[in-house]
Amino acid sequence: MNCPNCHKENLKVLEKRDIEGEEAIRRRRECIDCGFRFTTYERPEVLNMAVIKKDGRKEVYSREKMAKGVLKALEKRPITEPAVEKILDEIEKEIYSQGEKEVNSKEIGDYILQKLRTVDEVAYLRFASVYKSFDDLSNFKEEVEKLEKVK
Repeated sequence: MNCPNCHKENLKVLEKRDIEGEEAIRRRRECIDCGFRFTTYERPEVLNMAVIKKDGRKEVYSREKMAKGVLKALEKRPITEPAVEKILDEIEKEIYSQGEKEVNSKEIGDYILQKLRTVDEVAYLRFASVYKSFDDLSNFKEEVEKLEKVK
């Protein structure tokens, strides 16, 4: 593993702890060369899940790819890093709880939307605008009205 700041390998683990209720470990690390501190997470990887895309193609499920979309939606929102990891874990748990070897990308998107709706409405709208391919302002308005009805 390399430091995300200076890209050197000279790291030390400051703290290691199990994440409550999950099969995961959180490690707080520090680069000895530049002093940069960061957090890593270890969790078992299930390799057998395939995602069926809109066009029918199949690709291997990737938590990182899902996380990228969620993180983009949550960018500059008041959500902590551990909270983001928890959100990702809950979405992933929902996906795997179906017990299937394949999942449609639409289902993954729906799980993400459900979770973001309960966590942060702005992030929900950001994700929905891309996921649902909003064409114009009226699509945003309709989605905001749906959110307001739920309140």
